[in-house]
Amino acid sequence: MANTHVHTPDAGDRDLVVRLVFGTMAAQTVRAAVQLRVVELIGDKERLAADVAADAGAEAQAMTRLLRALAGLGLLVEHTPDSFSATPTGNLLDSRRPDSLTSLVRVFTEPAIARAWEHLDGSVRTGDVAFDAVFGTDFFSHLAQNPELSAEFNAAMSQAAGATAAALPFAYDFGRFTAVTDVGGGDGTVLAGVLDAHPGLTGVLYDTAEGLAQAGQALKRQGVRERCSLVAGDFFRSVPEGSDLYMMKSVLHDWSDDQAVTILSHCRAVLPDGGRVLIVEPVLPEVVDTGTDAHAADDGITYLSDLNMMVNLGGRERTRKDFEEVCRRAGLSVTSVTALTEAAPFSLIEAVAS
Repeated sequence: MANTHVHTPDAGDRDLVVRLVFGTMAAQTVRAAVQLRVVELIGDKERLAADVAADAGAEAQAMTRLLRALAGLGLLVEHTPDSFSATPTGNLLDSRRPDSLTSLVRVFTEPAIARAWEHLDGSVRTGDVAFDAVFGTDFFSHLAQNPELSAEFNAAMSQAAGATAAALPFAYDFGRFTAVTDVGGGDGTVLAGVLDAHPGLTGVLYDTAEGLAQAGQALKRQGVRERCSLVAGDFFRSVPEGSDLYMMKSVLHDWSDDQAVTILSHCRAVLPDGGRVLIVEPVLPEVVDTGTDAHAADDGITYLSDLNMMVNLGGRERTRKDFEEVCRRAGLSVTSVTALTEAAPFSLIEAVAS
């Protein structure tokens, strides 16, 4: 039975709405911090705002105001008037760190992506991809026409995949396979983690030429370049044969159900006896009448990602039933869905030939 209790909004409810509306401003504050290299200039010590401003080529009072806003967001601490240091969270905005998220910040605050979000209401009304209407081309074609943005996007996806690359090799039984093809694997961050942890495996990194642009360097840094082949192609046409595991992380959510079925069908076409398909993506909870809010599990991030797929790419996040259906249509059966707890909100969806 539906909950008929009517809650009267209070001050906390109003505060929440205000914080949500100010979210765009917070994102642009973080973008400015990255563009001005604020955390890099502060370093691992306490620094005066005026000194940071001088090094950044910025106006002193304006820099103080920016730094105080960043402190209010939990990224800096103001110890004494006009003197700041970075918090552990703030240190993620230092591009020199291996765990940096600066490219992720730049891409997801990139005006092109933000512009499409201005037309979210139109996408909801029509179901159309706002990005295509605004720019006259699809998102990945736009990247291909803008090499600098494409490189930044690849770096952002690598940074976003860091936690998965660290956790996945120990969360799945890769030892039973001989070769793994990472379909749409970008610069190879995830595949490199798997190959590094499993010396008996060889790998194939399969993506567009633009997606593979930084892959050679990434695989070499991890020390696995000699065990990994780079193959450029289009997964809407085919995928390379020869592996007994076909893996894809954050690929299917970029695409509609019909397109996802096409990608999975091409994996099914080359899957040998005993082979597996491993999908690494968030899995939305099924909505059931339990009296609890299933949507609050990850603070709404996965649902915001779902809307981002709608306005920028035409894809979607999926429930387990959704994954089972697209796999079924591709001639695959889902055998298990396991939460990758060390890299939430991702899960491992394993499928076999049906």
